[in-house]
Amino acid sequence: MGFRPREPCPPEASHACLPSGVDVSSSSLRLLAEHLRVHRRAIGSRWRRLSPGRQALLALAHLRLGHTYAQLAAGFGIGTITAHRYVAEAVDLLAALAPTLAEAARTASMKAFVLLDGTLLPIDRIAADRPFYSGKHKKHGMNVQVLAEPFGRLLWASPALPGAIHDVRAAREHGVIDALTAAGITCWADMGYRGAGGTVRIPYWGRWDTLSTGQQAVNRSHAKIRALVEQAMATLKSWRLLRKLRCSTTRITSLVQAVLTLHLASSDR
Repeated sequence: MGFRPREPCPPEASHACLPSGVDVSSSSLRLLAEHLRVHRRAIGSRWRRLSPGRQALLALAHLRLGHTYAQLAAGFGIGTITAHRYVAEAVDLLAALAPTLAEAARTASMKAFVLLDGTLLPIDRIAADRPFYSGKHKKHGMNVQVLAEPFGRLLWASPALPGAIHDVRAAREHGVIDALTAAGITCWADMGYRGAGGTVRIPYWGRWDTLSTGQQAVNRSHAKIRALVEQAMATLKSWRLLRKLRCSTTRITSLVQAVLTLHLASSDR
């Protein structure tokens, strides 16, 4: 069961030297390993079953591949409780490094525009958990708002809210619309943000055959621009853990923020 972990990659190595199937950049591994070393020194941790590098591999395998704690424990030769504790520690460190909305807005102010969209991260809940049920997606999940730059790369991801909350309400609760409007940043969004106001741009509302030729042209152009945000959503869903979350809903925000940090670390910024 599980896989055989290897030693951490040297600084000049590529992601190819990570354990088989863990497709992440070596820069992400080095970032996490270094922060784990600093954290251990700060708390005075003298000895651990795993080195910082191997603990980083453990956390990346959980996030990227969705391995269970039992699989991780078997693969790394540690106890299941220890695997859980090591992953939680690494995730919290990464989440603390994720950009805030204000920081993302400053970065976005240097772009021509930004893309705003919401995604539902599926969770293992039952029919009785109505706050988490999305009528749009017909499943239980958590609503996460995402800002992306014109080329579709992630800039920011919001805290997770129950899936029953609509996108425009979630964006307002997080202060996204106010932050973008205050900074004068043009934002392209879909009909889920109808009535958002500010600098948010959405398509013309109505059936296609009721729109004027000019409105149809605007909507076609809007759709082409909006398609770029799908790359950002694909980035989130490439981390298999986020495809079906089986943890407490209180941990989902930290997981999303951790993934965002790793994405930014691996991109050329």
